[in-house]
Amino acid sequence: MHGVDKAIATAWRQEAARVVAAAARLVRDVAVAEDLAQEALLEALAHWPAQGLPQRPGAWLTTVARRKALDWLRQQALQAGKHDELAADLVAAEAHLAPDTAAVVQAAQDDAIGDDLLRLIFIACHPVLPLDGRVALTLRLLGGLSTAEIARACLVPEPTIAQRIVRAKHTLREAGVPFEAPRAEALHERLAAVHEVVYLVFNEGYTATAGEDWMRPALAQEALRLARMLAELTPGAAESQGLLALLELQASRMAARTDAQGAPVLLADQDRSRWDRLLIRRGLAALARAEALSAQRGPYTLQAAIAACHARATAHADTHWARIAALYGELARRQPSPVVELNRAVAVGMAQGPAAGLAIADALRSDPALQRYHWLEAVRGDLLARLGRHAEARQALLAAAALAGNARERALLQARAQALADHAGG
Repeated sequence: MHGVDKAIATAWRQEAARVVAAAARLVRDVAVAEDLAQEALLEALAHWPAQGLPQRPGAWLTTVARRKALDWLRQQALQAGKHDELAADLVAAEAHLAPDTAAVVQAAQDDAIGDDLLRLIFIACHPVLPLDGRVALTLRLLGGLSTAEIARACLVPEPTIAQRIVRAKHTLREAGVPFEAPRAEALHERLAAVHEVVYLVFNEGYTATAGEDWMRPALAQEALRLARMLAELTPGAAESQGLLALLELQASRMAARTDAQGAPVLLADQDRSRWDRLLIRRGLAALARAEALSAQRGPYTLQAAIAACHARATAHADTHWARIAALYGELARRQPSPVVELNRAVAVGMAQGPAAGLAIADALRSDPALQRYHWLEAVRGDLLARLGRHAEARQALLAAAALAGNARERALLQARAQALADHAGG
């Protein structure tokens, strides 16, 4: 990719969401807005190589997309004969689009852009859409990813992703979803759905559920970018800050989570000098903001507090496991879940000994939600091995490997089971 093409691609990735959001505010249709934003990108591809990148690429793209939106509105008015109905919108929009003036650039950078972006986030993550549709549309509109990039990230065929995106746009149009952020209580309820999508995207990048690679860093980075955007747009929402804190702290360990061959490196064995100290500082700062905003810590803030315990420990042996176990207990009360309880088993096993942790893990074996969850048997295998029950530990690790969908994870579990067999043979 040539230098100018790379610069255009970077500008688009950074600004696509704002451009789509600005167009959507005028046309009130996400599908049309995305088409108009793509037309603005085509104009950039035609003009920027010869003219050079403008000082504010986002403002340039937004201005072009808005003008195209006005043209689209005029065409709709002519076709439908609804001149009076659209006249007010056109006049208001044109007031922001005086050609070739500094006001045009400033209009693309004002607070309305932030409002538009927040509206777009709530639309992309609207509960009327199925979760896979929300994820695909969010990565498309807010991540600026192409259909092919999303397909690679989600490990599904490109036509499947294309269909999800088309269906999501159609559903939004048919449901008449308004281009607005919800208010008051509705905002709090809908914000939880937005948090869920960003969290899900990050987790899939942090530990892939399937495929050959243990992590998909690009996907995790997109989620982290979305979390930063959301925290900036909702500064008074404690859980937006808590989610950002959690993702910053988790992302700080990514460089140390695999070896040179791409094989997983577990937390206890990671080289902590490879942890990103800038991300840790950012995460701890976001956690402080979250805790200052609300005395009652939400699920993401609690998980961030757990991640902070790991981040503050200079060595694995220095980890404050008793505090982590207590935080998992608080999280289990706040948001009961068998997965949370399994994580509490790990922390209790470290704080009080493997027998105490195994008692919690064994009690979860009858939970239907964990019947195909390979981490349950992986945790049991680790706790059994620490108790010296190597034959049982090996069986648990092999059972976990059989359930694992990720090739790297499966190989790690099989290697640990083989090491126990070798130990028994020795």
